[in-house]
Amino acid sequence: MDRSDVLTLIRQNISKGADGIQKQQDESKRQVFCNVSSVSGTEWLEAGRNGIKPEYRFTVFAPDYAGETVCEYNGSRYSVYRTYQGKNDTLELYVKKKGGVQP
Repeated sequence: MDRSDVLTLIRQNISKGADGIQKQQDESKRQVFCNVSSVSGTEWLEAGRNGIKPEYRFTVFAPDYAGETVCEYNGSRYSVYRTYQGKNDTLELYVKKKGGVQP
């Protein structure tokens, strides 16, 4: 597998305020090597049925992934909506464009 692209995985650290509302405190970012590809037609149809517009499939070395739900690629932020354990210690991250206000 060609892992010549770089993906930034973002862990969002969230805490509860005195009012009980969850607030994002800060983020920690780290870069991992990945392979980037389009999602399959089947994935696109299935995600669309659930109201999701998939963008990419990133394939990373499984131990490099620690459950992050946000990533950044080429200056754009994405949400990880599904993961899939591949062959040879790889993990596929299926992402959609992250909505809302982005820092």
